[in-house]
Amino acid sequence: MDVPRSFHLHMISDATGETLATIAKAARVQYGQVRAIEHLHALVRTKRELERVLKDVEASPGIVLYTIINRELADGLEQSCKRLNLPCVAALQTILQVFESYLGTPSIPTVAGQHVLDADYFRRIEALNFTMLHDDGHLPASLDDADIVLVGISRTSKTPTSIYLANRGFKTTNVPLIPGLAVPLQLEAPTRALVVGLVASAERISQVRQNRVLEHSHGHVDTYVDREAIAAEIAQTRQLCSRRGWPVIDVTRRSIEETAAAILRLYHDRAAPGLEA
Repeated sequence: MDVPRSFHLHMISDATGETLATIAKAARVQYGQVRAIEHLHALVRTKRELERVLKDVEASPGIVLYTIINRELADGLEQSCKRLNLPCVAALQTILQVFESYLGTPSIPTVAGQHVLDADYFRRIEALNFTMLHDDGHLPASLDDADIVLVGISRTSKTPTSIYLANRGFKTTNVPLIPGLAVPLQLEAPTRALVVGLVASAERISQVRQNRVLEHSHGHVDTYVDREAIAAEIAQTRQLCSRRGWPVIDVTRRSIEETAAAILRLYHDRAAPGLEA
């Protein structure tokens, strides 16, 4: 059977569609040889909105994933897909069935339940505000106000990793390590925050810095992109972290999500009794 070069992927949600997009990404990356043409249909909560979406599905047939709580709308979608001979999958149905079987009670339908304005939501907003205010060396008066502190030389993904951690609810600040400049005094004192050093290969950092130089003028360009100079910066980072007992994570082949997962494992292991960070 010939493998198609591309396919249409319809994601239909009665909320923002973030959950569907995440599930769909986890599946489609397993088929990197085929390009997914994505159609995200969010906030589908009425028959009229569903009819509009179905016209798009009929015009560009493909795989249909959905998260719709309203049973009447869900049934209408499934019947239409059956008529069009298209696969139609309720993305959370199997998971909910497992929960129902194990807990012995049915779910309570809640549209956009993952976005409810509860304590966890406000904790994440607070963490994001904190992180944005304390980015790139703008440390809080007390590091104890932070959950996590990231240190590393330029272009080790400190800021995007900090923002990702903040979206998970962790107050994060980051400190650039600059050759010739002393480490900020706040880092000299003991702190309850987890301090983690980020490093990468000299090759990767040099390449990223070169791309940045092309976009922005930068002083000391030769030293900034020189691999030997970068290797010395990395060695200094490792030495600093070794002296302070800070764990080090190499981000060379890690995505932001993978780096954050490694940091959170360190964070939770440190908090757990009998475990070392």
